[in-house]
Amino acid sequence: MTGQEAVDLIHQEAWTGRKPGLSRTAALLEKVGDPHKKLRYVHITGTNGKGSTAAMVSSALTAAGLKTGLSTSPHLWRFHERFQVDGQPIPDEALGRIAERVIAAGREMDDPATEFELMTAVGMLYFLEAGCDIVVLEVGLGGRLDSTNVIPAPEAAVITNIGLEHTAELGDTRALIAAEKAGIIKAGCSAVLYRQSREVEEVVEGVCAGLGVPLTTTAPEALEVLDSGLEGQTFTYRGKGPYHIPLLGEHQRYNAAAALEVLWALARRGWNIPEEAAAEGLSKTVWPARLELARRSPDVVLDGGHNPQCMEALGKALRTLYPEKKLIFLTGVLADKDYPAMMGELLPLAKEFYTITPDSPRAMPAQELAEYLEARGVRAVPCGTVRDGLDRALAAAGPKDVVCACGSLYMIGEVRHLLGLC
Repeated sequence: MTGQEAVDLIHQEAWTGRKPGLSRTAALLEKVGDPHKKLRYVHITGTNGKGSTAAMVSSALTAAGLKTGLSTSPHLWRFHERFQVDGQPIPDEALGRIAERVIAAGREMDDPATEFELMTAVGMLYFLEAGCDIVVLEVGLGGRLDSTNVIPAPEAAVITNIGLEHTAELGDTRALIAAEKAGIIKAGCSAVLYRQSREVEEVVEGVCAGLGVPLTTTAPEALEVLDSGLEGQTFTYRGKGPYHIPLLGEHQRYNAAAALEVLWALARRGWNIPEEAAAEGLSKTVWPARLELARRSPDVVLDGGHNPQCMEALGKALRTLYPEKKLIFLTGVLADKDYPAMMGELLPLAKEFYTITPDSPRAMPAQELAEYLEARGVRAVPCGTVRDGLDRALAAAGPKDVVCACGSLYMIGEVRHLLGLC
């Protein structure tokens, strides 16, 4: 079985009709030898920033000489990106071979495993086969009932910034969502929390106190910026550093602070992570499509932000990087997102919009989004395909203009491919 054949079969196993819970994942993993019980983890959840934080932690652990697995979702262009070891995606041969074994085991179950449960098992088997010292594991959805939460107590449980998303599944307040996400905290681990609203912090503090888990909350006031621009950002944190990250935007500095707290928590647990490795790892972090400066003259910025919080962070960053400049936006959104709030962050910055329909059954049609934007006073042109939209946006841009593609991860992966980046 090739990797692509495996991917096609995995995608056939939808969630529809299955009850949430960990029992199917546990049963599936038992059938393939319980690989998850033989690995050690940094487990990361949150609404925004969990992928960036995971990428920075993973890069630093690799720089420290540890064979490091990284499991993230969704992927941008190829499914293989979801499972990486020391920055390299799973080889096609390994994906096909391991997935074939997992799919066969799943078919033996009375209650068949879902798509994400199968993916979880594939990742665990691959990381064990690769001999990973530690795995940085990003939660898919929520925390308490997410498939990844079958793991034993991680070395560190990490909660990044929490916003109102997936409210039907997780709850309609930040406190309720925080309680779901705090479900990854287990007795015996250390915990790191991104500084945020007190309602979230109180929930996490309560969970940690009940389990006897040491908790560190980031201290944004202890972060001092030394330099920030299109080439990245340099800062000190808690008097240590300087640290440099190639990632753009104020929010990435705060995510970097969370990553540093994770590394320091691991060091307190006996992991050998020299300060030099932490700095080197942050400086070498690769996390595409998060305020990624993909091309110059005109500047092309790619961002996979797909909720109001992400768009707020993007808008703030664009104002800082390109003060007083109106931008050309290439965008598409999913209809079930809070697109009025998302577009509200972009409208004051926009010279014009080119809209596309993301490749998703939940997508808002390009024509409908264009009409919405036009009604708010900005020119918007609906485009038939992502290629068409990108070509039109670039054709409209002069050398000193800025084109920003954003709104949906379903779109950004294709834009990166069209630009020759993957």
